[in-house]
Parts: sequence; C-alpha cells; structure tokens
Amino acid sequence: MPPLSLYIHIPWCIKKCPYCDFNSHAVKDGAPEAAYIDALLRDLAEDIRRYAINRPIRSIFIGGGTPSLFSPEAFDRLLDGIAERVPLQDDAEITLEANPGTFESRKFAEFRALGINRLSIGIQSFDDRFLKVLGRVHSAREALRAVEIAQRSGFDNLNLDLMFGLPDASEDSAVNDIRIAIGLEPAHLSFYQLTLEPNTYFHKFPPRLPSDESIFAAQKACQALLAEHGYAQYEISAYARPGRQCRHNLNYWRFGDYLGIGAGAHGKISLALPGNIVRTFKPRGPEQYLADTHRQGGAQAIPEAELPLEFVMNRLRLKRGFALDGFTAATGLAPAALEPGLSVNCRQNLLIRQGDRFVCSEKGWDFLDTVLQNFIA
Repeated sequence: MPPLSLYIHIPWCIKKCPYCDFNSHAVKDGAPEAAYIDALLRDLAEDIRRYAINRPIRSIFIGGGTPSLFSPEAFDRLLDGIAERVPLQDDAEITLEANPGTFESRKFAEFRALGINRLSIGIQSFDDRFLKVLGRVHSAREALRAVEIAQRSGFDNLNLDLMFGLPDASEDSAVNDIRIAIGLEPAHLSFYQLTLEPNTYFHKFPPRLPSDESIFAAQKACQALLAEHGYAQYEISAYARPGRQCRHNLNYWRFGDYLGIGAGAHGKISLALPGNIVRTFKPRGPEQYLADTHRQGGAQAIPEAELPLEFVMNRLRLKRGFALDGFTAATGLAPAALEPGLSVNCRQNLLIRQGDRFVCSEKGWDFLDTVLQNFIA
C-alpha cells in the first residue's frame, strides 16, 4: 500500500484575500474551536472505519484558512486525539500553516512543544505596496518579525510562501523579495505565480498584471538566485535546501494516499483491491460540516480510464518524474495505458528518458499544460 498522510483543514481566517479560491471564511465572532476539534476527531474515526485504515501516518499538514488562529490547547487535544485513533510514525512531519498577523512568541513556542515540527508562513511579499494590493492583514515588518519568532521558538524546518507576477510588479521587486527570503535562511521556499481564479474578487475585478514576458523573466531570475544559494527546485513551485523537501507534499505528488478531514477537505485512498482508488470529499460549509461531517461528503472511485492522467498530473509536478514500474505499482495498470501520450511527448522533446525514469525537459517544464494535454488527447 502507498504511504499515508493526513490533511486537516481549518477554514477560518481573519480576512478573505481577493485572490484566494481556497475554502476559507472570515471569522466574525471567534471560531468554534472546541466543537470543530470534536468534529475533526469524529471525521477521522469515521474515515478509519470506512476505509479500514491500519497504516501509520507519515505526515500531517494543518492548512486553511489560517490554522494559527486556533489555540495551542485546541491543537494539543487534536494531536492527542489523532494519536489515540491511528499510529503516527516516530519521525512524522507535522506542518502548521500560519499568517504573520497571528504571531505571538508564547503561542508559537507552545505549538513547537506540542510536536508541530514544521511551520509554513504565508508571507507573499516583503513589500507593503504589494501586501496592501493582495489584501493581506500583515505588514512587511510583521512578516520579518514572524520569521524571527518562529526561529526563536525552535522551528528550524521553516517554509516561506512568496508570490510573483503581482499587480504592477517588476522583475526587480520579485528578485528583492527572494533576496530578503534567502537572507532569513528558511529550509524551504514556496514560490508561485499569482493567478486570477474563478469565484474570487480578483477574477471579477482583475488588477493590472505584468506582461507574460515580464512575469517569465522575473520567474527565471528568481529561480537562478535560489539555485545559486542552494535552494533546489524539486516541484513546480517548491525549492528546498538539501534534505528539506516537504514530505507531506512529496507524498501528494508521488501519488501517495492521504486522509482529508475538515470542512471541504479532500483525500485519496487506495483500497485493498488492485486499482481500486477513491477520492474522498467532505462538506464545504463550516456549519454544514459541524452539523454532520459525512452526510453530504463521500467518496468516488477514480475510473480506470482516468488513472493514467491522474498519475502523471501528480508525478510530473516533480523534477524526478516517474518510472514505469512506479506507474504500475500505483495504478495496477500496464505501462501501455500511458500511450500514446508518452510517445507523443517524447517525440516533441517535452519528456525525456533518464535511465528507467521519464522527466520533463526544460521545454516540458515550462509548458507542463501542453504535456498533460497530450495525455488527455
């Protein structure tokens, strides 16, 4: 069976950002911490029963929303409840997403003491001009202070989220953000392009973005700077110091299994029968989820015909690509199921073979949508 991870979604945040298409809701009169922890633990117990889970959890990722709004006491009860219901690997990676506007020294020291050993801070930019446009609730100074607090609290496994292609941004402004981030010496950086997603304020009222050429130039300049300072790109938007890749996200992109609990959470579970893989989903609305975590959730089997695309959509996000025997092990299908997309991409020099692996060429990496379209066709 594939490795197993656990994703936990906490849907509340201080303020909904205009670019955000995640299942997040601005908190009004305080989030119902105790009731939500109860619901999460019921949710987990039901998933364990329903899918006959008897594998250890190798990583936990607590995302949102802004999970750092919750108290250390809430996470203490949550992590204890998880450990009572399912075994955790001794070296499990446990990540908490945090907003710089929620940092307090004592609170984050307590998070670390609970066993949360990786922190992901949503900074987006170190420039107050762009933070204001993005609707962030923190300032550049608060972002720097958040990193200082995290490191002082014992978080040496630290990720910083940064964005490029921001409204009216230049190549120099993107490079400056990356220079500041590198100077803070995090273990990991997530660096991704601002996109105008449907059902967001920015999609309805689009800001003025730089040209595609300008965005591409900024991306390449920042990638070169990251590589120069020892941050290797291992996934489309992820860069890490040696040995500091995010284990939880690697499990996603390697087509591993993960339970998803919380409002709007999704999961992927391989059942005992070969090729029997299901996608799970939970009710999106927090009130709906609190009322009954499973009534309007459920699971859908991935049709066999869709498995090749599901596999490559994940594996080709990684620089290491995939091996044919890995495809068969993950899906139960013969390598021939990847044709004709595999051959077409190789002929177009979008994929190249390296030993027993297929990886994106530099051209394929820049045009991954085209690579995937060839598998669809």
